[in-house]
Amino acid sequence: MSGKEINISVSLETAADERLLRQAAAKAVGCPEDVITHLQLLRRSIDARRGTPLLQLKLQIYTGDASPPPPPVFNYQNVTGKPPVIIVGAGPAGLFAALKLLEKGLKPVILERGKAVNERKYDIAKLTREQIVNPNSNWCFGEGGAGTYSDGKLYTRSNKRGNIGHILQQLVLHGANPDILVDANAHIGTDKLPQIIANIRKTIIAHGGEYYFDTQVNDMIVKNGEVLGVKTIGGTSFEGVAVILATGHSARDIYELFDRKGWVLEAKAFAMGVRAEHPQALINHIQYRGAKGAAASLLPAAAYSLVTQVEGRGVFSFCMCPGGIMVPAATAPGEVVVNGMSNSLRNSPYANAGIVVQVSPADYGGNSALDGLYFQHEIERRMFVAANNSQRAPAQRLVDFMNKKTTAAIQKTSYIHGVTAAPLHELLPDFINNSLWQAFRNFDKKMHGYLSNEAMLVAVESRTSSPMRIPRDSLTLEHIQLKHLYPCGEGAGYAGGITSSAIDGVNCAEKVVKRETSYGIKY
Repeated sequence: MSGKEINISVSLETAADERLLRQAAAKAVGCPEDVITHLQLLRRSIDARRGTPLLQLKLQIYTGDASPPPPPVFNYQNVTGKPPVIIVGAGPAGLFAALKLLEKGLKPVILERGKAVNERKYDIAKLTREQIVNPNSNWCFGEGGAGTYSDGKLYTRSNKRGNIGHILQQLVLHGANPDILVDANAHIGTDKLPQIIANIRKTIIAHGGEYYFDTQVNDMIVKNGEVLGVKTIGGTSFEGVAVILATGHSARDIYELFDRKGWVLEAKAFAMGVRAEHPQALINHIQYRGAKGAAASLLPAAAYSLVTQVEGRGVFSFCMCPGGIMVPAATAPGEVVVNGMSNSLRNSPYANAGIVVQVSPADYGGNSALDGLYFQHEIERRMFVAANNSQRAPAQRLVDFMNKKTTAAIQKTSYIHGVTAAPLHELLPDFINNSLWQAFRNFDKKMHGYLSNEAMLVAVESRTSSPMRIPRDSLTLEHIQLKHLYPCGEGAGYAGGITSSAIDGVNCAEKVVKRETSYGIKY
C-alpha cells in the first residue's frame, strides 16, 4: 500500500487538523491509522456544490519505509563565456527560457525595455498619483511582465505542453509559497511576486547570464534569412546563436516592426469586454451557499469561473480576482485599459473579474494583419475620451447596463483612479453589448444574485491576449520566415498567462539547444 493515491472529501476543520486528516485517510483505504507513516498532499480544491463547503483532496499515502520523492534539482550551470542566446523580454516566457538555458549550458542575455521589478513600482506609483503613463514602465511593461502586478495567478495545470510541476517548483525555489504546488486555483499575490522575480534575476546573473534594463529592441539583424541578433533604440547591437522573442501581448511596436519589414505576421482572435466588480461578501454568499460559523472562517475569498455561448460566440470570465482591486493597464498616453490584481491575503472587500467576449478578425475587418491592434486601440481611446481625457475609467451599474440606462449615482469602486459615469452600452461595439447582455442573464442563472444592483461594470478590459500571432514552425518553433528567431509566449500568440508562458519559454529554449547540439556542439 506504500505510495497509494486516494481522493477524499473532508470538512475544512478535518483538513486543518493533521490527526483528523490522518484518521480520514486511514478510513478511506481501510487500514489502521498507525500504519500510515506519511501523508503527502498532491491537490486541494474547494467543493461548495452541495451546501456545506468541503475540501477535495488528492493524497499520496506512504507506509513502512516508503517516503515522498525529493523535489527536483535544477542544475544551473555557470555559462560565463558560453554562446549567447538573446532573449527579448523579461516576462515569464523570457525568464523561464533563461533558466532552461542555464540548465543546458547556453548563456541567456536578457534585454528588457522596462525597469527592474523594484524600480518599476515607482513608475506605477506615479501613474497612480499623477495619471502619467510611462510607455516603457507600467502595469504591463517591466521586469516580470504584466502578471507581476496582476495577482500572479497560476491557471495552467495541464502538462500537455510541458512540465508544469517544474515551473511551479522553480517558483517555490525562488521564494513562492509551496501551496502553489497543490492548490487548484493557485496564486502568488502581487505583494509577493516582485521578490520572486528579483530572485530569479539573481540566479541568472550569478550563473553568468546577462541582464539589460531600459533596453528596447527596435530591429533585427538579418542576413540571408537568418536572425543574427537585434538592435536597440539606443543604437546598441546584441548578437547570439538565436533570438527568443518574448515581448508580451502589449508590445505593439514589435508587431509594427514586422509589418513594416514585410515579415510574416497574422491576425488572430482575442477577447474584449468589461471588469465586473461585486462586494466580496456577496460572491462569498453565492459561492459558499451562505456558509456560517467555524467553516466560514476557514474559507478563502470565493472565486468564480463563468463561461457561456451567445449565438456561437464565447463569453467568459477572465483573470478573476477575489479580494482584489482594479488597476490601470494602459501602455501609452491617451488610452484607458483596466485589469485586476490582488495581494496574497486577498483581503480587499471587492471581487472583480474581466467578463469578455470573443473577437475575431471578421468583427473588425481583418484586411490587414494589424487591424486587430487598431480596433483594440480605438476602443481604448474611446474610453479615455469618455473619462474626460483622464485615467479615470468609464463605469456603469450592471443593472443599468442591462437596461441601457446611464448610471446617475456612481458607487465607490476599487479602481485606483476612480470612475466616471458613462453609457458603456453606447461606447462598446454592438456585438460585444449584445453578447454581454445575454451572458449576464446566463451567469445569473448559474450564480443567482450575480446580476445585482451592487455590481459595477468598468471598461475596457481589452488586453486579455494578443490580437496577433507571429507564426512559427510547429517542429522547430522558429519563425516560418526568419531562421534562428523563436517567437515565444503571449506576445507571439502561443500562451495565455504566467505558467503557459513559462512553459512556452522552456520549450523554445530547448529547441535552441537541440538545434545547437545538432551541429555537434557540446555544452
